[in-house]
Amino acid sequence: MRRRLLAASLALSLGAAHADEGMWMPSQLPDIAEQLRKAGYEGDPAALADLTKPPMNAVVKVGGATGAFVSKDGLVLTNHHVAFGVIQYNSRPDRDLIGGGFVAADRAAELPANPDYRVLVTTGFDRVTDRILTGARGKSGRAYYDAVDAATKAVVAECEREPGTRCSVADMYYGTDFYLIRQLELRDIRLVYAPPDAIGNYGDEIDNFMWPRHSGDFTLLRAYVGKDGRPADYSPDNVPYAPPAHLQVSTAHVNEGDFAMLAGYPGITFRHRMAPEFANQVEWQLPSRVALYKRIVDTIESTAAKDADAKVLYAAQLASLKNGLKRAQGELDGLRRSDAVTVRAQDEATMLAWLGRQPAAKATLTDIRAAQTVLDKALATRERDQLLAVLRSQTQLLRSALTLQRLALEKAKPDAQREGGYQQRDEALITGQLKQVQRRFSPAVEKAVLAELLAQYRALPASQRVPEIDSVFGTTAESTQAALDALYSGTKLGDEAERLRLMSADAAALAASTDPLLQAAAKLTPALLRLENEAKTRDGELLRLRPAYMRALIGFRKSQGRAVYPDANSTLRVSYGKLTGLQPRDAVVYEPLTTVQGIAEKHTGEAPFNAPAPLLGAIAKGNFGNTADPKLGTQTVDFMTNLDTTGGNSGSPVLDARGRLIGINFDSNWEAVSASWMYDPRYKRAIHVDARYMRWLMDKVYPAHHLLREMDLPVE
Repeated sequence: MRRRLLAASLALSLGAAHADEGMWMPSQLPDIAEQLRKAGYEGDPAALADLTKPPMNAVVKVGGATGAFVSKDGLVLTNHHVAFGVIQYNSRPDRDLIGGGFVAADRAAELPANPDYRVLVTTGFDRVTDRILTGARGKSGRAYYDAVDAATKAVVAECEREPGTRCSVADMYYGTDFYLIRQLELRDIRLVYAPPDAIGNYGDEIDNFMWPRHSGDFTLLRAYVGKDGRPADYSPDNVPYAPPAHLQVSTAHVNEGDFAMLAGYPGITFRHRMAPEFANQVEWQLPSRVALYKRIVDTIESTAAKDADAKVLYAAQLASLKNGLKRAQGELDGLRRSDAVTVRAQDEATMLAWLGRQPAAKATLTDIRAAQTVLDKALATRERDQLLAVLRSQTQLLRSALTLQRLALEKAKPDAQREGGYQQRDEALITGQLKQVQRRFSPAVEKAVLAELLAQYRALPASQRVPEIDSVFGTTAESTQAALDALYSGTKLGDEAERLRLMSADAAALAASTDPLLQAAAKLTPALLRLENEAKTRDGELLRLRPAYMRALIGFRKSQGRAVYPDANSTLRVSYGKLTGLQPRDAVVYEPLTTVQGIAEKHTGEAPFNAPAPLLGAIAKGNFGNTADPKLGTQTVDFMTNLDTTGGNSGSPVLDARGRLIGINFDSNWEAVSASWMYDPRYKRAIHVDARYMRWLMDKVYPAHHLLREMDLPVE
């Protein structure tokens, strides 16, 4: 009975309009202008819809996350963990930028990022639905997928005629609407300022997704261009990029209840998925992901423990895996806490009942049932599909061999017919990925990871096994280990020059290669193409059928007086709310601000609570100057809001009512990790570095007065 009452109560709270929920497209903000003003925003909501004007044109995509320009000379503020790959890329056993941090004394001392690292500045966002769907109408399955894919490539190719432009087409509302996104692709990015890891990642995995937090999770990068002002590859002769606008870091103090707004590029949410998908997420996907990631982390750590160099090489990969592992566990706990499966099933049943009462509902209901059938069939190979995806994403040399093999096949086609990711527009990124392999690779570690993944693969039912994988890697633990030893001892792909040389090889040349890893990739590629075809056939059907579900959902919500924002898909979004605490459990209260006293209280002298001596000394000295909070009488560190965020929002600027930067988003609380699937207003909170803490560190602890002045900030 208590479970049913909880579900009913939550369904009621989620069914009502809630001002704090929403990852809104900027173009939607004029429609909710009254809500924004009531929440405390002092600017013009209509101005936020124009991506070519401040403050939106100062917000950029950085790596797979977000950042913002904070000076007229291309200075980019983002998270320490977003730039961690750049920090790790520039670290050596004799130059430990991870442990020691980095402050560039001047621009000549700034360090180049890994070659595939990008900053993307959005310059256009235009609806192109008719152009994308015209050729697909009347088709189904793979034909529908191919028609949408061909139209997308044509639109992108036309858009990218302008040098230095990167374009993409975003699918909104699951195949219902499509937008062309135009972005300036900045390729020369350099490391400017990074606090030591013991500040930028204080608390590490113990504190990850937890409150109270005391992390200085920020880093400064700089974007460079050629002397002609256009995007260019790294060169000492390049000059700082002059952005069209930059955000002003605030010197004002913030308090509980203050308005806050965030703009960024949230990766992906699933709030508008069907009820059976919610059930699969809770009952299989998340538990299996937790188990899988844990085994990979354990494998890497145990193998790398024997090699000091390997620890540095795999630092970024381990950090990403641990974050994914903890996020998956938190998401699972949160969805169970919110009884998401029951709530979503009830909400969907109510929507379908409403739909059944509408005119001409029969065709829509038919498409919805057909989509559910397609999803059911996909569950039959979910274990295999997950393992194969991870097998590629968590390796370097094997992934390189497969990439080279696929690139050679695709280059034989006209560019417009190549697979996305292997067109001419993608070759610079592929080059960048291949160049950095040796800085993220150890043969012993990669073989150990593959041995673990292949052991799990061998345990799959026969119906999910792939003959080509069995042929290449063997069918027993002994034969797998022998195969891996032969593949990695005989390959030359560990050499950067060899990898880059093979980028220009055609399929025949690769087929004739005696390199064992290339031979393995040649045998595996036909199987991967076969599975890819099955996936595209399924995806084409879902792309055709899901709009029926979305139109029904939008109509149902409209009947309740609720607007519907699209699920996040790495496009620019805005959320708003306020600084607020949380009462997650009985008699437990989270205050919305933390202070440096918490750093000293947590300090143990051992990682992850080994605060650097300069930081502890500055805290003890108590000289906080104009960054000290006047009410608390000390230096703040992090603050909490009820802003609607998810993965990809890392590094997003948090703005006050006047559009000034007051913080940098970096995390969610444990109770709200499940927000990618369900927004629960009782628990959803976002965690941010207080800009005052950043200013104090750069002024008093690890000084960079030249950078503070560049950002028009006071120096004491």
